[in-house]
Amino acid sequence: MFKFLRRLFPERIFRRSLEPAAERRLKLAQARAEEAMIRAHVDNALMFVDTLAEDLTFDRAIDTYIREMAIPEPLASTVATRTLVVLGEDLVPYRKRAVEDAEEDKPKLRLGDAARQRKRA
Repeated sequence: MFKFLRRLFPERIFRRSLEPAAERRLKLAQARAEEAMIRAHVDNALMFVDTLAEDLTFDRAIDTYIREMAIPEPLASTVATRTLVVLGEDLVPYRKRAVEDAEEDKPKLRLGDAARQRKRA
């Protein structure tokens, strides 16, 4: 009986291993999807904060949003932190000097140059 069911409902329909290039594309697509989901949660949490501003403090509104939406950890922490960052940008703006100093320390990215050098090699 069980063998018959296993033939009808195989545990894996598709093969498990992917080519390395496909695996990289899959990981990139998954990362983009996760970022889009986090951005959507942050936008909705901010709307929750705005809507409940008269009734709840911002931190309680964020906690309520996370609880009502049943967002699991570690995603819940990420959503809460990023929501606080957006709220904090209005209250505590970056110092212009700190941003300029940070830009001076980082080398400029030249992705086009790197791609051209790979084609030459």
